[in-house]
Amino acid sequence: MRLVRGRADTPSEDRAATATMLARAGATGEEAFRAWTPHRQVAFGRRDTHATGYDRACRAARERGYAVLERSVGGRAVAYTGSTAAFAHALPLEDARRGLTERYEAGVDGVLVALHDLGVDAARGEPENAFCPGDHSVRLAAGGKIAGIAQRVQSGAALVAGCVLVDGREDLVDVLTPVYAALDVPFAPDSVGTLADAGGPTDPDSVCRALERAFLGDEDDPDVRVAAVADLVRADEA
Repeated sequence: MRLVRGRADTPSEDRAATATMLARAGATGEEAFRAWTPHRQVAFGRRDTHATGYDRACRAARERGYAVLERSVGGRAVAYTGSTAAFAHALPLEDARRGLTERYEAGVDGVLVALHDLGVDAARGEPENAFCPGDHSVRLAAGGKIAGIAQRVQSGAALVAGCVLVDGREDLVDVLTPVYAALDVPFAPDSVGTLADAGGPTDPDSVCRALERAFLGDEDDPDVRVAAVADLVRADEA
């Protein structure tokens, strides 16, 4: 198991590092995990890019100081404010046709374990008209969506990834409202929840460490090798 820590210098390099994790999992059979705080950005899904108002959605994000990226996993747009935690779990596969649901469930379970570790009461599911609606989400007991899970499967490996909203609810609503309006996708501002709303930690690093514990257990385990994200970026460039 490889535990990757840190953030690359740019959003595109950061995405490339995660792609390298996935490629290595397929090529070497080595499982890898990273939890980090992405750059301030809005990541659009494939369906978003085909929407009539996509250009307007991108403009709304940029006007609020967000970089714009397009991702190959997940559904609708997700905003990362700079205080949002993200995770990616690269898993080698023997048969890409099997295990999809089980991996999703394990991803949700891992997020729930991390949140409970942080003293936050959460459960499966999401409120109506939430951002990036999907079947594999986590909501606060008080109601707001706090995390979503996506999955990408390729020959030999799968990537289970997601985000946890830590703080900055007003910033999230401020950018998601015009973005979803431009995409003509229903969005309810009060569907957004954060750890801060639930009295949880507002430090994304503590959330990342909780995610590591939930998915990996003890980082001192001799089978866990810690690597810097910069090493993956260099490997991708080589």
